[in-house]
Amino acid sequence: MMRYRATLAYDGSAFEGFQRQAEGTPTIQAAVEHALQQVTQQVVTVVGAGRTDSGVHASGQVIAFDVTWKHTPGDLLRALNARLPPEIALQDIAEAAPDFHPRFSALARRYRYSVVCAQERQPLWLTRAWHIQKQPDVRRMNDAARLLIGTHDFAAFGKAPDEDGHTVREIMASQWYIAPYQDTEVYEYRVKANAFLQHMVRRLVGAMIDLGCGKITLWQFEDAFRRADPTALKTSAPPQGLILEAVFYPENKLVK
Repeated sequence: MMRYRATLAYDGSAFEGFQRQAEGTPTIQAAVEHALQQVTQQVVTVVGAGRTDSGVHASGQVIAFDVTWKHTPGDLLRALNARLPPEIALQDIAEAAPDFHPRFSALARRYRYSVVCAQERQPLWLTRAWHIQKQPDVRRMNDAARLLIGTHDFAAFGKAPDEDGHTVREIMASQWYIAPYQDTEVYEYRVKANAFLQHMVRRLVGAMIDLGCGKITLWQFEDAFRRADPTALKTSAPPQGLILEAVFYPENKLVK
């Protein structure tokens, strides 16, 4: 039996998140495990780097699983992609170190969140971005984004994913960009951290959009952040704008 790691891309719109739930609930994990069982005739458990929520997408989710497979990793990739639903596709697959774990071996994760600013509804961005009408002040949003860099208690923006877990995280990069797309302005927030709390990116985006639109001040943002007050900044951006872009690992965990 061999441990494999794979990079997974998916449109999360039709799924109730990554993690397997009750029988019959559409999740990314359940779909991949079903495809693996079809291909290998084995019951296989898939582990993911990030337990993305319902409606959240990924271009660089990393998974691992143990399976007996007599052919090449490329053969396995093609066989699985032929059986996965069109919203899910493996991007690569390789043999991994026996102790490789997508979540616990990771050094960092990077997410991107997209916000579309337009007066009218934008159907082409319906499942890809948060639509707002008021143009936000990106300079003010980046003032807040810079405050987040470093090791801090982020309890103001989410809960620990595990019971009794701590809420201290290290953010390594945090910045807003404007990406004009035809006649539409797309505001993209990119954030990289060693790990994230539940709903942390969406809560950060919600608070910074409130700041950019003048609903709160930078002082209010920083005060809630420094006090680790989970009740002060309540806006949570919707899931469809969020993409798990990449997960980073030490080199020795990626090779057999």
